[in-house]
Amino acid sequence: MTRPPTLRRRALQAAAFALCAPFAALAPAQQDYPTKPVTLVVPFPPGGTTDLVARALGESLAKSLGQPVLIESKPGAGTTVGADYVAKSRNDGYTLLVGAVHHTIAPSVYKKLPYDFQKDLVPITTVAMVPNVLAVNAAQTPAKTVAELVALAKASPGKLSYGSNGNGTAQHLIGTLFQMDTGTELLHVPYKGSAPLTTDLLAGQVTMSFDSIPPQIQHIRAGKLRALAVSTPTRSSLLPDVPTLQEAGLKDFDIQTWYGILAPAGTPPAVLARLNSEMLKVIRSPDFVQRMKDAGCEPLGSTPAEMSARIASETAKFAKIVRDGKLIVE
Repeated sequence: MTRPPTLRRRALQAAAFALCAPFAALAPAQQDYPTKPVTLVVPFPPGGTTDLVARALGESLAKSLGQPVLIESKPGAGTTVGADYVAKSRNDGYTLLVGAVHHTIAPSVYKKLPYDFQKDLVPITTVAMVPNVLAVNAAQTPAKTVAELVALAKASPGKLSYGSNGNGTAQHLIGTLFQMDTGTELLHVPYKGSAPLTTDLLAGQVTMSFDSIPPQIQHIRAGKLRALAVSTPTRSSLLPDVPTLQEAGLKDFDIQTWYGILAPAGTPPAVLARLNSEMLKVIRSPDFVQRMKDAGCEPLGSTPAEMSARIASETAKFAKIVRDGKLIVE
């Protein structure tokens, strides 16, 4: 028997409502975001530059969002443990990754990763950039210039060591490129972050490091570490008397460490837009700018598209260095 038009119409309306109900329920949740604490996952132990940037951002972001912003460290495997954790987290905007340049290197260094950095995570914004500094133990290493350090390394191939924040990190890549450009052979010693690396550098357990400036600046100023060069094309405002590696004769040497925030793929666009907007307000605020400059960092801020373009460009750039340097980790 054919249903009357009114009954058919009501049946269709009920079916349409049933289909749209889940999406309608999401809309208020996205509009009200956040309704609980947001977690920033740092892929290094506490005490390093990534942790410093995350805490500075988190403190101001908590006031802006009206919810606590928690910092959770998940170090290991050259930042890939933390990235994998966030990539597999719920895509609701409450678990975010403090990503860095290291994540654009890892896909080339590791034969197999349990996630795809450019597919499983989506950029929100870049936060800050910091130069890396070539530093040596002032008491144990006599070299006062890059040329003198290179001479020492060539006199004892494989004897001088450099520490990094782990396999596949920017420090590992800088050390590799340094050896390629200078014709030296150094022993690579990977750590799980800046804090243990700096401790061993001060103790003379490693000869040198190419770490970011913030964890080492106080020791450089105290004379315990000697800064020989920075990795960026221009000098650092915190170390204006320290030349760049380009000035030291390493043509076109340019590797900088940047930090940014990413979310699991599939995070609602409205949530991503809210996070980008609030983070940009923080990054451009006078207090945050000063805090970054005091730490030797340059505040950045970007659109998701700009950050995505940076990631794609650097992933390709570093892949060549990894191939040339044979930096494959099992």
